[in-house]
Amino acid sequence: MIAFVSGPVAALAPTTAVIEVGGVGMAVQCAPNTIAGLKVGQEARLATSLVVREDSLTLYGFADDDERQVFELLQTASGVGPRLAQAMLAVHSPDALRAAVASGDEKALTAVPGIGKKGAQKLLLELKDRLGEPLGSVPAARAATATRSWSDQLHAALIGLGYATREADEAVAAVTPQAEAAGGEPQIGQLLKAALQTLNRTR
Repeated sequence: MIAFVSGPVAALAPTTAVIEVGGVGMAVQCAPNTIAGLKVGQEARLATSLVVREDSLTLYGFADDDERQVFELLQTASGVGPRLAQAMLAVHSPDALRAAVASGDEKALTAVPGIGKKGAQKLLLELKDRLGEPLGSVPAARAATATRSWSDQLHAALIGLGYATREADEAVAAVTPQAEAAGGEPQIGQLLKAALQTLNRTR
């Protein structure tokens, strides 16, 4: 297992970071909030989890070991693959997920794209004894809602990709109608692609 990768950031895309390790570019799948913390040319260290399939080897990257551990624990629940586990961590921090499961907060889980009411109920049952209690001192009810809004996540991701604050502001404003039309919690990955398209048109 590849526990982490460390080296200069060679390239960034909406869902992928390329980290140069010993002269080799390692493509790592990351959530937008992780991408937002990286900059091309700067040193980075990402905790990683290697997902092996018959036809692929995919490396998923995280800001720290705690995120990676929760990512792997989430996949022990039936019906949760790496993409859905990553989507859950894109919307909620590890402690917010622990708090949501500990308190039976169904609404927090349905805020994740791809999780409906029945799926949330099933996950709450399956994960209750697996994730444990929140590590921080934030009260459970507060931790469950302590997630950044889609606009904050999108803005941070654009800044991480190298856009100026003004450009990020304009792109967020441009995709706001699309986000509001989606209802509930919009999918950050789709909004990021739409935002990048608007930025490319204005350059």
